Amino acid sequence: MKLSMPRYDQAPVLVVGDVMLDRYWHGGTSRISPEAPVPVVKVEQIEDRPGGAANVALNIAALGAPAVLVGVTGEDEAADSLTDSLGAAGVRASFQRIATQPTIVKLRVMSRHQQLLRMDFEEPFNTDAAALAVDVERLLDGVKVLVLSDYGKGALKNHQALVQLARAKGIPVLADPKGKDFSIYRGASLITPNLNEFETIVGHCADEAELVAKGAKLMAELELGALLVTRGEHGMTLLRPEHAPLHLPARAREVFDVTGAGDTVISTLAASIAAGEELPQAVALANLAAGIVVGKLGTAAISAPELRRAVQREQGSERGVLGLEQLQVAIEDARAHGEKIVFTNGCFDILHAGHVTYLEQARAQGDRLVLAVNDDGSVSRLKGPGRPINSVDRRMAVLAGLGAVDWVVSFSEDTPENLLRALKPDVLVKGGDYGIDQVVGAEIVRAYGGEVRVLGLVENSSTTAIVEKIRNK
Repeated sequence: MKLSMPRYDQAPVLVVGDVMLDRYWHGGTSRISPEAPVPVVKVEQIEDRPGGAANVALNIAALGAPAVLVGVTGEDEAADSLTDSLGAAGVRASFQRIATQPTIVKLRVMSRHQQLLRMDFEEPFNTDAAALAVDVERLLDGVKVLVLSDYGKGALKNHQALVQLARAKGIPVLADPKGKDFSIYRGASLITPNLNEFETIVGHCADEAELVAKGAKLMAELELGALLVTRGEHGMTLLRPEHAPLHLPARAREVFDVTGAGDTVISTLAASIAAGEELPQAVALANLAAGIVVGKLGTAAISAPELRRAVQREQGSERGVLGLEQLQVAIEDARAHGEKIVFTNGCFDILHAGHVTYLEQARAQGDRLVLAVNDDGSVSRLKGPGRPINSVDRRMAVLAGLGAVDWVVSFSEDTPENLLRALKPDVLVKGGDYGIDQVVGAEIVRAYGGEVRVLGLVENSSTTAIVEKIRNK
C-alpha cells in the first residue's frame, strides 16, 4: 500500500467527549516507609498532560491539523491547566464548566519511569446535553470530521443527536466506543473498539474468521460505514461492507507504555480522513502512529515529523534512490529535525577513489547529502559519443550504496538548476578548481540565503583517464 504524508494543515477536526487531566508526580525512591511496607517517593516534578478527549485533540493538533474540542470540566485548577495546555498547543477548546463537580484527574506516581500508583478523582458529569449539542452544531460548519471520544464519564449523553447533526451536514463521524451498548453509535462512519471492547459486545472470537463474521453482523445491525478493531500486538483489522478485510500487523518496535494509544489511532484516522485520504491509507497511517506512541512514557502525542519519518521508513525512502516528490518529503522531514541539507551533482560514470573522497568531503558540510546524477541523455550531450559507460540506474544504485550519500536523484537537463529551485538545499557543493561564481546554480542558491562551497580537486582521479586507459589496452 502506497502511503504519503497528508496535508494536515487543511484538515480541521471537531472532537467531542470526556475531557480529563493526566497528572504525573515524578520522584526518586530510596527507602521504605516506616508506617507501611511501601516505597517513599520524594516528589521532584509535577507534570500535567491533557487526557481522554483532550489527548485526542492534542494529537490532532500535533499532526498540524486544526483541532476544536468540546467537553465538560469542573470550575477548578485542573480545568485551568487543561485550558492553558490545549491553548498552547493550538487547540480551540470550548468547555461546559460545572461548578459543583471536579474535573476528572488521573494522578500517577512515577519513579524511574515506573508507575507505582494511580489515583482517579472523578464523578460522572451531569452534562447539559442540549447545550452541548448546540455548541457542536455551531462548530460543525468549520470542520471536515467529527470525533466522539467516549470514555463513559458522562460528557456524551446524546450520541445519536450528535451523529445525526453531523450526517445531516455530510460530515463523517468517528467514534471511540465504550460500554456494553454500541447501539448509541448507530449510523457512525467508523467505530474503533479495541478487541476487549469488541468482544464485550459480540462475544469471544476464536479466530480471525469469527472476528470478521461477527464484525460484519455488527456493522449491518448498527448501519456502520466501517469497523476498525485494534488488537494490540496483533495489529488492526479494518472491516467494511462489501470489501475484503484488511489486516495490518503491529508496527511497534518496542512497547513501553500503551496509555493513550487508542487516542492516537482515532486522532490520526480523523485527521487523515479530513485531509482526503482513503480509509485504508488512513488506517495504515494510524497503525504507524500507534507504533510510535507506545514507545513513549504516559499519555503522549506524536508530531508530524515523527509520522513523516515513519512513512518514509515504510516506503523505503529513508535513504537511497528517490523520485523528486519522495525527495522533497524526505528533505522536509530532515529540516523538521534541524538537519542541514547539502547538494552536489555530476555524471559519476565510472566510480573511482576521487569520487568517493569528494562525496565524503561534501557530506561533511552538513547532515544530509543529496546527490543529483545526470541521466544518460544529458551525459551523452556533455561527454560526447560513447558515454555514459554505465546507465543511469546502475550509476545511481552504486552511488546509493556509499555511506556518505543519503539520497540519489536523477535529472534530464544539462544542469541541475530546476532541482535546486525545487529542493532549496542549504549548501551547494562542487569539486574542482572552480571559482564560486562559476558553479552552476550558485546564483539560485545564494538568492534564497543558501551557501555555495568549492572543494579541492582530488589529484590523479578521472573517469575520462580511466576510459582512455581501457581503450589503449
